[in-house]
Amino acid sequence: MFHQLTDSSANGSSSGCLGLETSECANRTALSGDALQLPTFSAAAKARVIITFALCAVSAVCNLLVLWAANSGSKPKSHVRILIMNLTVADLLVTFIVMPVDAAWNITVQWQAGDFACKLLMFLKLVAMYSCAFVTVVISLDRQSAILNPLGIGEAKRRSKIMLAVAWTMSVVLSLPQMLIFRAVTITVPESFTQCTTHGSFTQRWLETVYNLFTFACLFLLPLIIMICCYTRILVQISGRMLSRDVHLRRSHNNIPRARMRTLKMSIVIVSSFIVCWTPYYLLGLWYWLFPEDMEETVSHSLTHMLFIFGLFNACLDPITYGLFTVRLRQGLRQV
Repeated sequence: MFHQLTDSSANGSSSGCLGLETSECANRTALSGDALQLPTFSAAAKARVIITFALCAVSAVCNLLVLWAANSGSKPKSHVRILIMNLTVADLLVTFIVMPVDAAWNITVQWQAGDFACKLLMFLKLVAMYSCAFVTVVISLDRQSAILNPLGIGEAKRRSKIMLAVAWTMSVVLSLPQMLIFRAVTITVPESFTQCTTHGSFTQRWLETVYNLFTFACLFLLPLIIMICCYTRILVQISGRMLSRDVHLRRSHNNIPRARMRTLKMSIVIVSSFIVCWTPYYLLGLWYWLFPEDMEETVSHSLTHMLFIFGLFNACLDPITYGLFTVRLRQGLRQV
């Protein structure tokens, strides 16, 4: 997510920037004196708000049901269920922080929550996005270990807990700069207008670009590379076993390989939905950082709205995936 940019089109401005801080870029342009046209609550923004609130409701219901079902039962939780619960919590952070703040900010157009809320919410929004990416990486690493080292299943729970602790810690640490660079800034010309923005936090524009690219790399590029490497190794391992007619994969009466393959398929769907949903929006942000003028002339505001909403849809897909692939979870949901 592009927490240093803004989707000014969400408020009908003409600057063509991207991100979750809906009006920041348009206001930054005004602050710099390049343009004095303030953003407005346009028809496109209204459509975005309606769809975002709808996604928020669906995601909240689905993820809360999954969390309840995963916590139900007297049996000890498997490490796979613990992974599912952590990704569900990350999705709920997106649901209850990213989605409502984006929708409310589009409605109010300018920032009305004060300086402290500006810093805190920008921090929490990035924590939510980092946690989704990093927990998805943990799931990929866990599946790689399960397939490449099936005899080490006894250590899987302890290992997954350590990786989850690292993932959540990194999510918080990497988001801390948001508390320093974001602030509420008010302009008086052409009228009083307050925005939560990074304006004035960087002495040179290239410094802000470096920070944006660093966030992009940690939030999307590095997780993507790790996930691709994990599933490439898994594919190679499974292909080798099939070619050698490994007896553990060919015994139809052995339920362990079947259960493991079902979990692998679930994790592949989770990773694929994350990549498919967010890649277009991240690439659009990368295009803006590197060639802003070119992107503004080429990409319509409606497209940025659609790509952002498509990315949010990922939070709704995860609980559906859990229900399709997890037998015990389906049984728990039937009891609701």
